[in-house]
Amino acid sequence: MNSTSLARSKGETCIICDKEKTIGIHLYTSFICVECENEITSTQTSDEKYKFFLEKLRRVKNPPLYS
Repeated sequence: MNSTSLARSKGETCIICDKEKTIGIHLYTSFICVECENEITSTQTSDEKYKFFLEKLRRVKNPPLYS
């Protein structure tokens, strides 16, 4: 197994569910898995989970600082 296929099988960490997934989208410097993307787009603004998504998405706006 070469390093390229190993990287693909490992995946990336979703900023919403904090789980490692292989399929999703990149938003700025962050990764959102397909499952979370679908849940975000189908959640009503009146739903309590909407606030949860907003808090998680704020991490996209404020990327972590590395020293």
